Formats: sequence, structure tokens, C-alpha cells
Amino acid sequence: MKKVLLLSLFFLFGLISCGQKINLGNVVNSVLSGAPLTEAEVGEGLKEALSVGINLGADKASALDGYFKNRKIRIPFPPEVQKVETTLRGIGLGGEVDKFILALNRGAENAAQQAKPIFISAIKQLTIRDAINILRGEKDAATQFLKRTTSAQLIQAFEPHMLKSLENTQATKYYSDLANVYNKVPFVSKINPDLKGYATQRAVDGLFILVAEEEAKIRENPLARTSELLKRVFGSTK
Repeated sequence: MKKVLLLSLFFLFGLISCGQKINLGNVVNSVLSGAPLTEAEVGEGLKEALSVGINLGADKASALDGYFKNRKIRIPFPPEVQKVETTLRGIGLGGEVDKFILALNRGAENAAQQAKPIFISAIKQLTIRDAINILRGEKDAATQFLKRTTSAQLIQAFEPHMLKSLENTQATKYYSDLANVYNKVPFVSKINPDLKGYATQRAVDGLFILVAEEEAKIRENPLARTSELLKRVFGSTK
């Protein structure tokens, strides 16, 4: 079996070096027949893996407490104004601060599902060469590639959804109220941070963390490979 897999990889890299084009219509027959991996299979397999990871990651993030009770992605009080939280807690407004943090994370949870089509659109831009490099990379290589090449566009597209969600959960109102109270405290510097930008960045970063976890499962655990194509493509790296 190991010899067959090595031959498959040798065949794949031979195709690439020769610049040979592969008919996408032959992918299914190739998978079923056990023929060597093709360029198309690698490309489609990586796209499928990312799509699976994004869907599962978004589902986890958008569940109740998906952000709030997950220490890896929970969104805290904005760090650049951490002193605001400390000051407010010190004057007895800890409950209001906690209310804001909960609303902030609820906003991210509500907006997470909206990220699916945005991420999927980005995946469609993946090239065959990108796919080969990803297949040979680390356990989160696909996620890191997507993060590196699409973060700016994703944040721009995701931000309106996040703003609407923050308004629906009243996170924006809570923060405005807290800022107004803080700004009235004697001898403090006034604050007016970009809550929308901060929340959007942290929400997208959290999604990437969850997608990376799902990618690692697909690479490491055969049971997490939900199709014959994923089993075939990722099995070839063993």
C-alpha cells in the first residue's frame, strides 16, 4: 500500500512538471478505480477539506456560547483600553462590564454563519500549485494559506454582518454607555476605540482557529474524512 501511495505522488509531480492538463470529468472515475492521484483530485480535495472545515468551524462558532465559553476564541474587553475595564470594575460596574463582554461574544456567534459563503468564495480561488504546497505542508497549512491570502477581503466583507450583530445584541450600546461613564472619571484619558473593527478581527481570527482544528482532524483522523476524495487525497500523505 505504501508503495502504491508513493507511486501516486510520483505520478502527480510528474504531471505538474510536464504541465499536463487533467480532465476534471475523470476525477470520480479515478477515485473509484484507485488510479494514481491527479492534479484535479489534489485541488478538489483541498477545496473540499477547507469547505468541510469552514462549515464545521462556523457551526461551532455560531452555536450558543460558541465564542463565549471557548477559551481559545472568546473575545475579551478590547486590550488597548484594558484600563477601562479595570477602572469600571473598581467603581462597582463589574456587572455592566460582564454584560458587555457577553453581548460582544453573542454578536460574534450570531455573525459567524454569515462567514460561510464569504470563506467558500475565497476557497474557489485556490490554484493547483497552492494545493500541492498545502498538501505537503503542516497540519494547518490550508488554513494558514487562506488566512494569509484572504484575511483583508474577508474582514471587509464580514464587517457589516458583525456591526449588525453587535447592534442586535446591544453590545454597541453597552460599550457606548461604559465609555461615557469612564470618560467622566476625573483625570482619565478619553476613549473612543473602533469596537466594530476590533470585534470583526477577533471574530474572524476565532473562525480561523476552529477551521484549523477541523483541518488537523481531516489530516490526522481517517474517520474525519467525510468523502472518498478526502480519504484518497489525505491518505496519500501518510
